[in-house]
Amino acid sequence: MQEYLPFDFYDPLRQDENRWPKERIEMKRSKDRIDEIIFMLKKAYPVSKTALNFETPLQILVATILSAQCTDEQVNKVTPSLFRKYKTAADFAGANPSVLEEEIRSTGFFRNKTKSIILASKKIVDNFGGKVPERMEDLITLQGVARKTANIVLSSGFNKAEGIAVDTHVKRLSYRLGLSKERDPDKIEQDLLKLVPQKDWMDFNYMLVNHGRKTCQARKPDCPACVLNSLCPAAQEFFPSR
Repeated sequence: MQEYLPFDFYDPLRQDENRWPKERIEMKRSKDRIDEIIFMLKKAYPVSKTALNFETPLQILVATILSAQCTDEQVNKVTPSLFRKYKTAADFAGANPSVLEEEIRSTGFFRNKTKSIILASKKIVDNFGGKVPERMEDLITLQGVARKTANIVLSSGFNKAEGIAVDTHVKRLSYRLGLSKERDPDKIEQDLLKLVPQKDWMDFNYMLVNHGRKTCQARKPDCPACVLNSLCPAAQEFFPSR
């Protein structure tokens, strides 16, 4: 799961920032479309969950840190042996940095990720009794953990929804669907929280990620085959009616 990459400029709606929302294709306001958007996404992706493999809250925390600017597939290649070796927060806290760097090197940015994992684990041991905390306000005090990572840990690790994780897919699709004009992930999340019913917060990220990977890709969105075609302003600009 790539985290907060610079916004791609293959989106025609980004070519002129002043166009939003004045010259966007006329359609219902976002709050009047959101229920149908969610309905169609649920129909297309009835089972929505993280693609990262994990068994415990600690494992999803570490896997999510590793997934920054790395594919889930690559993270899933690294974590089986990693989780066999490091079973607790204390294990990660006591890891030899040089050794851990080599073990996660293939995920990229391995030095920063090693620092985040070790320091986050030390705080979990020192401040939270060795258990990953279950509250947003506690999670975001950990090294390398912002709201996006915390939301994924809460939803996947604890079955709790305190927000909506905004990664590169959610960022891209939220703009194309006209759900947010913001670039900052935290501001995008706040826009989404105002639109998406709380009962759908947990699944919304995963549904957009699935849709972003399958259909609404950064460079070549498949708008003609998209289940959200009639609900998406960007679809009518990528593939205007003739």
